[in-house]
Amino acid sequence: KSVKYISKNPKGLFVTWILLAVLCGGYGLLIRAIGSGTGFFLVWIALAVIFVGCSAAAQAGLWGIMPQFLRRVTLVLLCLILVLFTGIGGCIGSKMNTEGKPGLDYIIVLGAQIYERGPSAVLRFRLDKAVEYLNENPQTKCIVSGGKGSNEPCSEAEGMKKYLIRQGIPEERILKEEKSTTTAENIQYSKKFIKSKESVGIVTNNFHMFRALQIAKRQGLEDPSGIAAESTALYLPNNVDRKSTRLN
Repeated sequence: KSVKYISKNPKGLFVTWILLAVLCGGYGLLIRAIGSGTGFFLVWIALAVIFVGCSAAAQAGLWGIMPQFLRRVTLVLLCLILVLFTGIGGCIGSKMNTEGKPGLDYIIVLGAQIYERGPSAVLRFRLDKAVEYLNENPQTKCIVSGGKGSNEPCSEAEGMKKYLIRQGIPEERILKEEKSTTTAENIQYSKKFIKSKESVGIVTNNFHMFRALQIAKRQGLEDPSGIAAESTALYLPNNVDRKSTRLN
């Protein structure tokens, strides 16, 4: 019945697809405009193009003349995609509010985009959370991890260290790891500062925490503690989708 209803209401389906295309396209252009440092905004543009194609098909009445088997397969695939992203979202959400254990030996702050003017908004959230933890736990040392990208004025670790010092964290409490280019490398190269029985916390944004902890465990860290920083709500859909599609 639902398939018949959809096929008899091509105008409603057309409007739905157009609305989705406008939302995705507009959001992609917004992410591009803020200069996120990645090309993931193109995924939103691609989705907009797909939805425009779907709207054209709806307007032409192609759904109504499509074989019933093909319509059912299409609906099943859409449902599977929805279930997949819902599951991923649930996993990410389960670690978005982790506070971290007190008195850790080390915390590792994962790098992100550095500009001439300083850390990006995403990275500032991480660094401010690290400052908060370090002030509350004066014996904890901080490893700032991140190499230099082609569009960055210095290594992320160097920029992070300067920011922490400006916030009053003593230089002797800060260790730099400047070779990494991925989350996996952040953890791998930072491990050289840590002895086997020492406790470790991972500082990253809430949308990235679940994946970061999974990578840390695969890299051999025992019971890493998540310390979740905030993120800008407007950019959360882009950041969640981008992180859920990456493996390192």
